[in-house]
Amino acid sequence: MNTESKDDPGKKLRKLLGSSSPLTRLPKKNAKTTTFLPDPEEDEKAEEPSQEDDSAPAAPSLKTSSASSPKPKADPASKGRLVIFGPALWNIASVLSLAVNVILIIVLIVLVISINSIGLSVSSLLNMGTDLLGGLYGNFEKMDRAHITTDIKVETIIPVKFDLLLNQQTNVVLSQDVTINNALVTVNTGGLNISRANTTIVLPSGTNLPVVLNLTVPVDTTVPVVLNVPVDIPLQNTQLHEPFTGLQEVVRPFYCMINANAVNLDGAPICK
Repeated sequence: MNTESKDDPGKKLRKLLGSSSPLTRLPKKNAKTTTFLPDPEEDEKAEEPSQEDDSAPAAPSLKTSSASSPKPKADPASKGRLVIFGPALWNIASVLSLAVNVILIIVLIVLVISINSIGLSVSSLLNMGTDLLGGLYGNFEKMDRAHITTDIKVETIIPVKFDLLLNQQTNVVLSQDVTINNALVTVNTGGLNISRANTTIVLPSGTNLPVVLNLTVPVDTTVPVVLNVPVDIPLQNTQLHEPFTGLQEVVRPFYCMINANAVNLDGAPICK
């Protein structure tokens, strides 16, 4: 006689699904969650399973989910962008680095070939650099110590205008006969005595007459000037001193890199 019809349908379903209830797979808020279904363990204790039920295959047990809240996951969009752009960026950087290295190697090879074709060595190149930088530094120093020496020719006309004061005694010579009218003449001789008589006197030319000059003579004229003016200007005392010393300071570090024992025109070392 078949006993399956006598079994409870709920009991058969619980046996097929296993000892756990399907509701246990849902997240629980707390451990005291109530359920309206009968406890499968109490049913199993109350009724022993039949032989037919024991032969039925048991369903795999399902693990209950944790009551804790799920962990936040990373944004799939940002992760996707990193996955897309990351390899492309590294590929571009690798290509650029390789291209720069290739260009530098080509330039180096061309320089080596050019130097070998000219027949220059490293020592000759260093000597050329020393001569070049030393010549620049020395010439800038000489320019700073140089003097501008020349003769400046002056040709001009200077206006002269002033009053000349004269107050002195001198002798004048008559250039012609001079007649003096109504002159008072006194003559004392052995037979003739004349006292302060009016007469006319004639002074012949060439007569020296002592006179006193006391007068103001106005002078208004021009004087031509032609002369050479010597000029000697040291450049250290001019505004060119600062540019010349600045050029020396620009060349000095490179000159000292090639020749650490470089000296100036006075013999003093410049690489200190």
